[in-house]
Amino acid sequence: MRIKRRSRIAKNEPAAAQSTNVLLAAAFFILVCGMGTLVVNSATPETADYILTWLPWLVALCLAASFVQFVLVHVKSRPNLLLFPLAMTAVAVGLVMIARLNPPLVLPQIRWLLIGMAVLLVALRLNRRLGRLPGNYQYVWGLLCLVVLLTAIIFGTEIGGSRNWLVIGSFRVQPSEFAKLLLVLFLASFLADHRSLLTENKRRRVPPLRFIAPLIVVWSMAVLMFVIQRDLGAALLFFSLAVTMTYMATQNKAYLLAAFAFFLPAAGVSYLLFSHVARRFDIWLDPWQDPTGAAYQIVQSLFAFGAGGVWGRGLGDGAPLLIPEVHTDFIYAAIAEELGLIGGLVIIALYAVLFFEGIKIALAADNDGKMLLAAGLSAMFFFQSFFIIAGVSKFLPLTGITLPFISYGGSSMVASFATLGVLLSLSRGK
Repeated sequence: MRIKRRSRIAKNEPAAAQSTNVLLAAAFFILVCGMGTLVVNSATPETADYILTWLPWLVALCLAASFVQFVLVHVKSRPNLLLFPLAMTAVAVGLVMIARLNPPLVLPQIRWLLIGMAVLLVALRLNRRLGRLPGNYQYVWGLLCLVVLLTAIIFGTEIGGSRNWLVIGSFRVQPSEFAKLLLVLFLASFLADHRSLLTENKRRRVPPLRFIAPLIVVWSMAVLMFVIQRDLGAALLFFSLAVTMTYMATQNKAYLLAAFAFFLPAAGVSYLLFSHVARRFDIWLDPWQDPTGAAYQIVQSLFAFGAGGVWGRGLGDGAPLLIPEVHTDFIYAAIAEELGLIGGLVIIALYAVLFFEGIKIALAADNDGKMLLAAGLSAMFFFQSFFIIAGVSKFLPLTGITLPFISYGGSSMVASFATLGVLLSLSRGK
């Protein structure tokens, strides 16, 4: 019976590989058609000149993506074949929108994409090491996460209202993008190693302090980032990951209550003591109190959503450039204006499938460490995309984080592909 089952799987593998190859080809089609539409709709020849300059790099990007797909299809212990084409579809949409919004940034974005794919291939070979995750350098991961965050707090430069950048000459890096991956590695390792201790007193309302001290440190760092760095997005992301992974490991609601009992008073005190915190929340509650000043971005974003309607105004026909820094935090608003509700829902569907596939990898894991790591990385993609989409649509306070694989940003792109590479490695099994 097992032999028959394996033969059926073997017969289905070429079909699965073929379907994902078609999805990758669809991503290339989106890229080509999007760039062509920009040339046709452009009123000036500069866009065509730009695209001719990009052409060798775009060809190199397509060849690199095809090579990565070839490796994924032919590597021993084949990984999940849907994740990479999904990411490349989002990448294609992002490159087209960046070309529309800020053409000089396309080449740097392609270079970061190529670096990200190289990082993905390196991470793909970590499956055996990840299998020994519980107890394996857990406090090293935690210490590295704190060090990376502290470098931004101590040496950081304020850009766009948040002090979360390290600037060395013309080179800029956002440490929190890499710290979130270290955070998930630490939490997965720590929670898997201490799972029995964290759940043995499940009936107790107050968790044992000696076991949750590392988690309290993580929560404290999230609040510290919120206050000092003015980085609401990273703070919410770190806090949500810590709470979610703790609950996944323990199924103990007491940890949820402790987390919110810790976070809500800290947020209230921050609102009362720090003007930038109060201003961010006041803008969220009522952006019309200062529509041409502090709330200008969110107001223009709401106008963009309204102007886009169901079908959108068409690629190149909207006015998304009225939104400052639209190619980073607000790129989803530009997509909603020019591609409409349909385009926006397609992007949400991409992230939903990406999250679903990540959870499937977690459920198929053969130990707690790999399960928590896969679930945590999947939750990271979910929370990051949810927070930024909710922020630009005024469902939540504006977070100022990037949309994975779509927004412009080297740190975000490399970190996203590193995360994807770890997920692919976990899907390979032993």
